[in-house]
Order: sequence, then structure tokens, then C-alpha cells
Amino acid sequence: MLLLASLILFLPGFFQIPPIDRDEAYFAQASKQMIETGDYIDIRYQNHVRYRKPIGIYWLQTAAVKTASALGFPNALTTIWLYRVPSLIGAVGAVLATYWCALAFVSRRGATLAALMMAASPLLGVEARLAKTDAVLLLTVVIAMGALARAYLAPSRSGAARSGWTVPAIFWSALAAGFLVKGPVILMVVGLAVVTLLVIDRSARWLLALRPVAGIGWLGLIVVPWFIAIYMRAGNQFFVDSVGHDMLGKIAYGQDRHGAPPGLYLILFFLTFFPGSMLAPLATPAVWAGRRERPTRFLLAWLVPSWIVFELVATKLPHYVLPLYPAIAILIAIAVESKALSHRRWLVRGAIWWFIIPILLSIATVTIAFILDHDLALLAWPFFAGAIVCGLFTWQLYEDGGAERAILRATAIVALMAAGLYGIVVPSLAPAFASVAIARVLHRSACAHPAAATVGYSEPSLVFLTGNAAHFADAAGAADFLQQGSCRFAFVDRDQERAFTLRADAAGLRYNQEGSIEGLNIGSGRLMSFAVFNSVVTP
Repeated sequence: MLLLASLILFLPGFFQIPPIDRDEAYFAQASKQMIETGDYIDIRYQNHVRYRKPIGIYWLQTAAVKTASALGFPNALTTIWLYRVPSLIGAVGAVLATYWCALAFVSRRGATLAALMMAASPLLGVEARLAKTDAVLLLTVVIAMGALARAYLAPSRSGAARSGWTVPAIFWSALAAGFLVKGPVILMVVGLAVVTLLVIDRSARWLLALRPVAGIGWLGLIVVPWFIAIYMRAGNQFFVDSVGHDMLGKIAYGQDRHGAPPGLYLILFFLTFFPGSMLAPLATPAVWAGRRERPTRFLLAWLVPSWIVFELVATKLPHYVLPLYPAIAILIAIAVESKALSHRRWLVRGAIWWFIIPILLSIATVTIAFILDHDLALLAWPFFAGAIVCGLFTWQLYEDGGAERAILRATAIVALMAAGLYGIVVPSLAPAFASVAIARVLHRSACAHPAAATVGYSEPSLVFLTGNAAHFADAAGAADFLQQGSCRFAFVDRDQERAFTLRADAAGLRYNQEGSIEGLNIGSGRLMSFAVFNSVVTP
């Protein structure tokens, strides 16, 4: 049931949505270049190194694309959804891993509820559709914490820590995989949980069940070889860029205009963990009352220290706290299973947001579609209407049907919204995908090997879709580019069009103007208008 629910929630739009700038396109293009060059050690974007994350996600993406290519899939290199397959597997796996992790705390019924809340989370739904690291990282974190929970809870349940090798093998393997995917993030989440428990319990005996000596050796055996290989290739540049510029830079200041004050994640939580977030306030009194119980103590150690760190870090993106959401889901499941959800009227009234949120999201989606594409997205309206009706029933029947049935109904809200939003509206928003429009101009030309220069637009999605055919230049450089031969195109931002024409006229360039491209640059959030010029020579 969880597998089917995950696919229903994650697949709408998975195949249709074009490459998204910027992170997804960066990852996909770097993986694409690995396949093209046959170099599976170095990480490059065009002629530049891209040493922000370790190699794990690139290996997974190249494996997916090469497998599809070997099976005869056409145009596998430029088919973006193939690069998303690891994220889809990671997201589905994270849902199933949440079920397995929750079994250490609740019954199968409660574990199913926790996993269903994770599957319905809009934040996980977004990450399942993007060729990035975060869905796979979540899978590794949940597996590692599930193993850690079994080691921590075993002494209190059986009188002595289990001495087998299965749990330690799962724990250290997940830790190694997570480190290869996104560096020390998994170490921070797991490490802060362990340190918090050691301080509170004043005992480390339970850690012996994880066979730390052998485990650290196994982790090193998995992780160290690639780091040695990249060091031999690039010296310490990877560590300087990854740790110094990327990780420490995010801590010190808001990178790429993503800075925000503390408290942002708490505000976003009610939307990004919807519909489970509506139960979080109702579960909070029970969590506080049971904070000294060993299971609740473990989950709070997983959640609270890392959440504080993420709130204090200068750079804030919604997906940073995703590895902490399973802990919240399980805490809610514990409260539901023990029938400890609060019945205070002012908290119960918050259930109305199950009804309000789909209304607001539907209005916002239709408004954006109309602004960008002058389209009312009528095909999506039945899905939005269905989501609103489900929201109404979820709210109205909550007190009669209880939390479990409410989550089932609310999951239907998310499924219908996903079908309308990702399956219909987003793929149809042509102005939001300027790279697709530019690539289409090149592909429809009569040229065997067209080339393009863009002025005022240098998004990685264009590189992914056109490969070596894309060049980034200023206005004068674009005019010089056209002068170098036929089958060349220039896409010039309207703000720089005059500079382009002055340079072209001064150089005696003969060119044709072929309309324009209007749209939104997702990477910068700026509305754009490009004039299209070409130097195609016709006989």
C-alpha cells in the first residue's frame, strides 16, 4: 500500500516537467559529462570543476542513464527524468524506511501512518521529482536512524544490547552511503542525536551494539577510495571547495540570496509537511509529557539539536530539514496510537487548514498560470476541486473519524493537488522553461549542427539540453559569434539588444531576426524577453 501510495503521489509530472534550474540541471549536466567523457572520478560542469558534493549522486544518475541507454532508450543522455530515477527511488525508499524505522517505536498500524505522512509531504514530493541529492540523503538518514534506534532501545526491551551484526552493518553502510551522497550532513544529524543521548543518559554502553571499531573500518573502506582518487586528481581543491566554500560558506552567510532569519523552517513546516503538520500541534502536549521516556527521548534527540543548527545556519532552503521529518512523523504516530492527541478546542480548530490550504494553493496555481501563460489551467480544475472537497471532509469529519482516517483523506488532497499541479499545470507553463524554447529553435532549424550564443541567460538547463551547442556571451560577443559562420543563433536579452545591433552593424554583419522568446528565468526569478537572431545561410 505504501509503495502504491508513493507512486501515486510522486509520479505526476515526473516524466513531463523539463529540467529545473539551477541545482537539478547542474547535477544532471555533470552526470551527463561523466558519461560523455568516461571519467567517473572528477566532477565537472562544462570546463569548470564542480566540487560541492561528493560523487555518490553522480554515480547513481549515470548508472540510471547508462542502463536506459543499454536497453535501447532513445536520447537517454538528454532525457531529464532518467536522471531523476535515483531521487524517485530514494523518496519511495525513504517512505518504506520510515515504516521500518517506526516499527522500533509503534505497531505496524502506527508505522504505516508515519510512513504515509512522509509520502504525502509536499517537500518530499518536490525532491522526488528533482535530480538532486536530498531524497537519496533522506533514505540513508532514515535507515541509519532506524538502526541506531534499535541499538538504543534494545537494552531497555531485552535487558542487554543485541550482539548481532545485522543492525551494525545497516547503520554503518547507510552512514557511508549518505556521506558519499552529501558529505557530512548525515554525520551531523546522526552525531548530534548520539551526543545528545550520551549527555542525557550519561552512558555510552548501548553504542557497543553498533560494533564501532569494525563499523568505522567498514565506513572507511566504502568512503575513502574515492576521496583518495579525487585528491590524486585535484589535490586539496575538492576539500577547499566542498568544505570551505560550500559548507562553511552556507553557515557564515546566505549563499545565492538564500539567507533568512531563524524561525523560517518552523513557519514553512506547516506547508512542507502537510497534511501531517496539522496533527503536530495536537501531538505536542503528549510529546512533552513523554519526553523522559526512552523512545520519545531518542526521537527528540534526532529532531531538536539538528533543527536548531539548521535554524541558526545563515543559508536556508526548505529541503535542509527534510531528514528530520521522519522523527516528527513517528512522534505523531506515537501520540495517535496511544490516543494522546490533544482535544483542546483552540488546537482542534487548526484542522480547518486541511480545507483552507488546498483552496489557497489552487488559487495561487491558477493565478501564476494566468500571469505567466495567460492560461486558466482549466484541465487542472477538477483535480483542485476534488482536493478542496477532500479537505472539507477531512476537516468536518476529523473529530468523528479520528486522526488515522483524517490522514487518509488528507493524503487524497495531496494526491489530487499533485495530479493537477505537477501533472498538468507545471509542464504546460512554457514561459517558465526558456531553455526548452531555445533548444526547440535549434532543433527545428535546417542545420545539422546548430550553435547558439545567449546574452543575459546562462542557465545550466540550456547546457543540459543543447550540450556544446550553447555559448554564453555579452552583446558584442554574440555579434562576433554570428559572424563566424552559418547555422549560428543569438538569443539576446532585450535590454542588450541595442548593444548587439550596434556591434553587428559596425562589423558589417548580415543577420536575420526570427521573432522573440518571452518567459521567466526560474534560476533568477526575473521575467525575460529575448530577440532571436541567426546567421543561417540559405542557398
